[in-house]
Amino acid sequence: MTMHDLATRIEHIDRLDVIAKPLGELVKRLIPNGRRKDVLSGTWLGHPLHPLLTDIPIGSFTSATILDLIGGRRLQPAANLLAGIGVVSVAPTAAAGFADWSDTYGPGRRIGVVHAAANVVGVGFYTASIMSRRHGKRFKATVLGLMGMGVMSVGGYLGGHLTFVRGVGVNRTFMEDPSREWRTVTTDDQLREGTPMVVDIDDVVVLLYRTNGIPHAISNICSHAGGPLDQGTFDSSSADGVCVTCPWHQSVFRVEDGSVVHGPATVPQPTYKVRSVGGKIEVRAK
Repeated sequence: MTMHDLATRIEHIDRLDVIAKPLGELVKRLIPNGRRKDVLSGTWLGHPLHPLLTDIPIGSFTSATILDLIGGRRLQPAANLLAGIGVVSVAPTAAAGFADWSDTYGPGRRIGVVHAAANVVGVGFYTASIMSRRHGKRFKATVLGLMGMGVMSVGGYLGGHLTFVRGVGVNRTFMEDPSREWRTVTTDDQLREGTPMVVDIDDVVVLLYRTNGIPHAISNICSHAGGPLDQGTFDSSSADGVCVTCPWHQSVFRVEDGSVVHGPATVPQPTYKVRSVGGKIEVRAK
């Protein structure tokens, strides 16, 4: 059985929902939508924060294990320090991961639970390794570190499965590439002030919205998880201009330029040029 087969089996273990559902609800209470969620999701970065933070514990633990194996006694202080850095860096990394995981459902949520559990066990081994180091038990510390690396490698694979197979954290609009030719999509009188309209341009679903007489066009597919923005709520009283809130995970975007006002989305919505010519609304890619 391949690792992919294992991950697929985990996706279908319904019993994991007994753990995943209440844990997901707890995480949402601890990390509600707002500034804290924005920080942990990476909204301010324009890129999910969790994958970036994982480099710190992974790099630290891997380096510590390598030094344990080939560094000799002279490099043991460095190995000890790296193991400690790895354990300390797990907390912010896990917090960012839980913030992303709380927006998943079904198979993705189940994989995430096992991913987290594997990493907890792995960190437990590295913590025990640190304790052995303090007591001068180098061989035992090395074995515990290797066990930790083995378990966390499984957890890392499952994390990759979440991203590359389940698409968690992937920009859902990156494939949009409509023609750069102007296309007539509706008549000017049909696009009413403050009323969203969805049109199709070369199989790309575009949201039209007129505010202060000016028509705007952004992708209707939320970049975070693919939610339909036209079914969300629109707010013209915001200091950020007219904003639309995705109905799925409450990411907030500016209608005028597609920028992210609040996460969990990290990538702005694609925007399209729009004009009124001869009583008709025309749209094209920028």
